[in-house]
Amino acid sequence: MDLAFVESPVQLLNVLEWAHAEGSDDHVLTDITVVVLPPVDPMSRGQLRRMAQLARDEGVHVRWQEARGGAGAPLKTLRSLTGLLRSAERIVIGDPFSRYVQLLLTLTRARHLTVVDDGTATMEFAAQLACGESLVRWHRKGGSGPRERVLAPVTARARSRFTPSATRTVEVFTALPVEAPPGVTVTPHTYAWTRARFGPPLLTRGADLVGTSLVETGVVDQYAYLEAVGSLARTHHATRYFAHRRESTDKLHALEAATGLEIVRPDLPLELIARRGPIGRTILSFPSTVVHTLPLVLAGTEVTVAVCDIAPEWLRSTASPRAQGFLSGVTETARGARRLAPWRAAAVTEG
Repeated sequence: MDLAFVESPVQLLNVLEWAHAEGSDDHVLTDITVVVLPPVDPMSRGQLRRMAQLARDEGVHVRWQEARGGAGAPLKTLRSLTGLLRSAERIVIGDPFSRYVQLLLTLTRARHLTVVDDGTATMEFAAQLACGESLVRWHRKGGSGPRERVLAPVTARARSRFTPSATRTVEVFTALPVEAPPGVTVTPHTYAWTRARFGPPLLTRGADLVGTSLVETGVVDQYAYLEAVGSLARTHHATRYFAHRRESTDKLHALEAATGLEIVRPDLPLELIARRGPIGRTILSFPSTVVHTLPLVLAGTEVTVAVCDIAPEWLRSTASPRAQGFLSGVTETARGARRLAPWRAAAVTEG
């Protein structure tokens, strides 16, 4: 039996893609159980519920597990999942940086481990795995606080699970440009299921802009971001802004007032929204996963994906020292996207 753990809509979509790519018949999806560990924010939960129903429609057994619903929820979750963890032949995960998933990995004896895409974090995961580094998200400044010290043994043990051995294989199923760490199998993720299941989309005459949560994660200054979005919208005649599920309501209200863009809160991952359409003939984005995934999803259509670089002066003091290099790498390796120069402000006041 294969057992998957997902915490975001994109992870669940990519588990579906992996299962279809792995199987050779229509019954392969019945051999996988997907455990959804939903976060607390309403937008993510709403998208996850839609994706969970889509997975069930495909024949996948989906188990919704409230792992964060109160003080006793984590322990109750661990107890209820122990049997599944012990019996699983393969574990499929979407976020190797998740402390929750790392804890679950310490309980499994699975002989096969697969990591599917969870955005650009896959690039950082593969690089850290190859270099033998600790697993730390790229936008985090440091990992030496009390919580990190307490969880360090769990992280170290989970990290050992990502090291292939004579008794365990490790696979990374990805649409992103990564180099295979020693002994790890990298399987190309082409969004074959999404392209076969949906579309081709109806194209509109205008452009659409894809939002990012870089402001919310403390990486980019909000003033600079709003100005850059406005400049992109005017230059490329964009009419809609597809909000990231983690973008704050206050920021979106400010953006709508400043730019006049129609704010769209997608109820599914953008890869599915774009493939189902309607979608603009030009899709504008800042450095993010979609500059790698949308060219694959929209292959064979007339859609152009364009990425706007993040200028160094947009970064806040709270940004990780690795932020600029990582974001530049996301842009430079996006071979299917057209690169745009960043909007430059005369001065940026950090807010």
